[in-house]
Amino acid sequence: MVKVKELKDDAVLDITVNKNYYLMAKAASLAIIQSLNIEEKGDEYFKETITKSYEDLDPMQRAFYTIVLLLSEIEKTATEKELYIEKEILEPGDEGYVEPKIS
Repeated sequence: MVKVKELKDDAVLDITVNKNYYLMAKAASLAIIQSLNIEEKGDEYFKETITKSYEDLDPMQRAFYTIVLLLSEIEKTATEKELYIEKEILEPGDEGYVEPKIS
C-alpha cells in the first residue's frame, strides 16, 4: 500500500504567482496548443475543449483546459488588484517590428 496526499473536497487555496510563473504557464499553454495538431484535427477538436465536459476530453484537451483555467484566474486576480501595466507593442508592418522568436 502507498500513501498519497490529496486535497480535501472543500479545499480552496490562495497561492502566490509571480510574473515568471505566469509566463511559464502561458508558454505551457502554447506548447499544448502546438501539440494539439489543430491543423490536422480541425477547429472542431479545439472547440470541444470548451463545449464538452472535462471527462469527455482527451488528455491533451484536458491539459489545455486546465492551464487556461489557471491563466484565467491569474489574469482575473491581477485585474482586480490592478497589477497590470499597459504597453504598446509593434505589429507586423510597423517600423522597427522584429518577429518574435519561440524557443
